[in-house]
Amino acid sequence: MPHPVDRADDNAPMLAKIVATIGPASDSPEMVRKLIEAGVSVFRFNFSHGDFAAHKKRLDVVREVAAQLDRPIAALGDLQGPKIRVGKVPEGGLMLTAGQDVCFKLGLALAHTDPANAAQPTAYLPTTYEPLVREVHAGHKVLINDGAVRMLAVSSDAAAGELRCRVTIGGLVTSGKGINLPQSSISAPAITERDWECVAWAVENGLDLLALSFVRRAEEVLELKRRLAELASRYPESDPRHLAAWMPVIAKIEKPQAVANIESIVASADAIMVARGDLGVEMEIARVPVAQKEIIAHCAAHGRPCIVATQMLETMIDNASPTRAEASDVANAIFDGADAVMLSAETATGKHPALVVETMSRIVRVAESSAFKHSRAVTPPTQVTNAHRGTAALAHGAAYVARDLRAAAIVCWSEHGGTARFISQNDVHVPIIAYSSNPVMARRMALLGGVFPVCAKPPASGFLSEWNEGVDELVVRRGLAKRGDPLVLVAGRPLGQAKATNTIAIHRVGEPTGFRTSKS
Repeated sequence: MPHPVDRADDNAPMLAKIVATIGPASDSPEMVRKLIEAGVSVFRFNFSHGDFAAHKKRLDVVREVAAQLDRPIAALGDLQGPKIRVGKVPEGGLMLTAGQDVCFKLGLALAHTDPANAAQPTAYLPTTYEPLVREVHAGHKVLINDGAVRMLAVSSDAAAGELRCRVTIGGLVTSGKGINLPQSSISAPAITERDWECVAWAVENGLDLLALSFVRRAEEVLELKRRLAELASRYPESDPRHLAAWMPVIAKIEKPQAVANIESIVASADAIMVARGDLGVEMEIARVPVAQKEIIAHCAAHGRPCIVATQMLETMIDNASPTRAEASDVANAIFDGADAVMLSAETATGKHPALVVETMSRIVRVAESSAFKHSRAVTPPTQVTNAHRGTAALAHGAAYVARDLRAAAIVCWSEHGGTARFISQNDVHVPIIAYSSNPVMARRMALLGGVFPVCAKPPASGFLSEWNEGVDELVVRRGLAKRGDPLVLVAGRPLGQAKATNTIAIHRVGEPTGFRTSKS
């Protein structure tokens, strides 16, 4: 079998993962099936929209379809965070013009304009964030609707509950539009009361991953982890909610403060999302591509999965094909080393959910088969804790063996996902087939770059050779290898036990087993 570098693009297994946001356009069983078959590994549940009843209905659909397809598919809950918004605006909105004065006023029920100056009347806007009048100072930027409307603060009067600004770039303002304050020090907690309700719901319903929005410091990630640990302690280990509460935490990088603190945030989180929507509003947009590369590099150093998100195929919300720039954007995320790329409105509310996933899959496959991707050296993470150094060393060795053999795949038994995670960190350019008998852990591995999780029980006989036979059948059935192709096997004894990985073996499909010893 040819090495994956030489395969035809459409036949090569896609190693990077696709995260798709589920919504009204994509929540039918038929569409969920199409998205999974097109390449989705993780479904994102956006807690900024919809209620718990709607999320539960969609989660049930994802679980049912994934079971029918025998595919471990992860569910990611995305917390809203402290979004600062414009309050209620009359139907049709208010059109602001450059040079116009705007006054954010506390306690205002409905936006209006002051007719005193007929030529350019002052616009009065309500806001959902009361500290705005204290924390924004003269000269600070105030941006509305992802920066489409821009203004500068002129003065603030906390006693009167007013913040006066002057519009520099005008536009239409409607109810609920987001407000960004890139130069202001905001006291709003990273995790709101609504977010805590969502955290509890995620645990109760067994979500697999949790994303924290608007992270500024590592302590905010650790605060969420402490709450999850406290929730876990409420349930016995036999209760599914106990394991659910230990779900990995993804820190979303969308504020300049997070970029400044990226080293400690990456070290504290289990994964990172480069959320370029708000990041491109909060910081100079020319800095965003550089920040993306820097963030991915930090993730590589710490062995953390990295998702690149926002506006990747934005025009496909309405159109049947992306722009050339969007195709390049997806490919460049792969070249940079991203483990996953994400779709938001493209799949949640867009006109072509299945087509957009098919398009992204094709772009990813072509990028992964290119010389640009495969010219990267196999470099292990530089930040490895002593507690896992042995497994990390085995994983690095397996990556080198696979490269030198031009192996068709690396196959490991990874009960809790650790071995698969360490192998994935080495960017090996071949599929990593990771077995676990725990369905929760198998689903969580769905985010790891290159990892194809398989949920299966250890062989009843206890012989590792029996597992080899099952591996041969699986790789041939999935088209990942044919008889005689080399595989690199990574496992330990007994199979199904965590922290038992201690052996690497070379095995050729259909030939005598690489593992010859029985389970001790």
